[in-house]
Amino acid sequence: MARGLNPAGLEMPFGAFSNAAWVPAGRQLIISGLVARDAQGNLVGRGDMEAQTRQVLRNMETMLHHAGATFDDIAVVTVFLTDMSKLAVVHDVRREFFKPPYPASTLVQVVSLVDPELMVEINAVAVVPEDRINRAAAG
Repeated sequence: MARGLNPAGLEMPFGAFSNAAWVPAGRQLIISGLVARDAQGNLVGRGDMEAQTRQVLRNMETMLHHAGATFDDIAVVTVFLTDMSKLAVVHDVRREFFKPPYPASTLVQVVSLVDPELMVEINAVAVVPEDRINRAAAG
């Protein structure tokens, strides 16, 4: 499990993230930007940042499970939002999936994602202990 680091002298994070994260030994899993599409490619939560964020994290959960990992193994995420006014909603949903100590995080607002109906995209780096890696997925 990555361990959050929030040293004195830096502002404490306001949301579900840490200023930095210690990464344990293991194998890195680089997760591409995931969006709010189900397994059939259908958009989930049209116009609803909460529903889209939840679907993105469910997709991430599917990827992690297939690799033998959990959200506890994620060291860093990058979040792309099209509407920063929904930031609190995004952090509320993140807390449903991530538990303290939170991973390091970068969050930015973008003009648009690959499909204008998409409101959030998240990529991640997980570090999976060797004894938990799904060998079939690892190749």
